[in-house]
This record gives sequence, C-alpha cells and structure tokens, in this order.
Amino acid sequence: MNVFQFVWQNPDQVSRLTLEHLWLVGVSTLLAALVGIPLGIGISHFPRLNKPVLASANIIQTIPSLALFGFLLPVPWLGERADRLAILALTLYALLPIVRNTYTGIRGVDPAVVEAGRGMGLTDLQLLFQVELPLAMSVILSGVRVALVISVGLATIAAAIGAGGLGEFIFRGLAMVNNGLILAGAIPAAMLALLADLGVGWVERRLKPR
Repeated sequence: MNVFQFVWQNPDQVSRLTLEHLWLVGVSTLLAALVGIPLGIGISHFPRLNKPVLASANIIQTIPSLALFGFLLPVPWLGERADRLAILALTLYALLPIVRNTYTGIRGVDPAVVEAGRGMGLTDLQLLFQVELPLAMSVILSGVRVALVISVGLATIAAAIGAGGLGEFIFRGLAMVNNGLILAGAIPAAMLALLADLGVGWVERRLKPR
C-alpha cells in the first residue's frame, strides 16, 4: 500500500494525528514566545545577562531530543502526561531562535531613533513598545518562524513517548518496515513545516520597516 492509498483509506486517523501534531507545535511555540521574547528584551537592556541566557539556550539545543524526553520523564506531574512532557521539551528547543532574534532585533534599532524618542519625552516602557519593538518585530518574527519549523520536525519524535502526532505513523512504519506508512507521517509533517515557514514569512515581510 502506498502513502496516497493509506491516507485515502484512513482520513480520520490522519486528521486526528495532524491535529495532535498542530496542538503540540502551536502550544509549545506560543509558550516559547511568551518566555523567549521577554527574555530577549531583558538581555538586550541588561547586557551582562546575555551570555548566561544565550549559553543556557545553546546547551539545551545540543541535547538530543530523545535524551531530553528521557530526562523529563521522572519529573512529577510532567511525566504523568506525555503531551505535557512533549510540550515542555519542544518549548525548550524553541527558545534559542526566539531569544536570540529578539536580542538581535532590539540591539539593532538605530540608537539615533531611540535618542530622538527620549528627546520627545518617552519613558523607557514607551520607547520599548512604541519604538524598539515595532522596529524589531520583523527580526523577532524571523526567530519565531525558525522555532516553529524546528518544532514541527521535533514533534514527530514526541510519538516515541506516546504524545501522539504524525510521528506515530513514522515509528509504526519503522517497526513494520513499511515505507508508505513512514511517508504518511513524514510528508504531512514536511508540508506543515513549509506552510508555517511561508505563513510567518509573509507576516514578517509585511511588518518589516520600510
């Protein structure tokens, strides 16, 4: 049975696992943005913090995904639900591009523009929301786009701990030595990554300062 026959004959199963995959990716990327953007803003205004924060995010990226899932399994509350564990792991992996791009975007704002804002009487908070973030938004979204694509790919590994998603087809296909089943998970995951990249890239271009 080839991949197209399998998808045609099992639409409910394919749609269910695709929605599970989207849930894992969407929640983890949202959490990573909620944590990573404030972190990036913080280290851009307090430079002495940038090395430890970026180093920690880099170290997390070097941990193999299956090993990270294994480290988190014994954690109380998290280990009880595979989806919680997978979301936390994906959030940790998505932090680096978001933190780094937020830091780069804020630091890349022209100092003359910031000084002009100060000369107009803007407070630090007003400068952040009215000057720095709008000018840095396209760079920040570029980091979110990278994090989203990374999460789509890594979410396939979450099936190894029973968290669901399109990785279930891949692992089932590997166990059965069935290339059609492997492709039934790999092709939709690749398409989701491409759509996410194109969608966020379009928003990024729209928000780029002219």
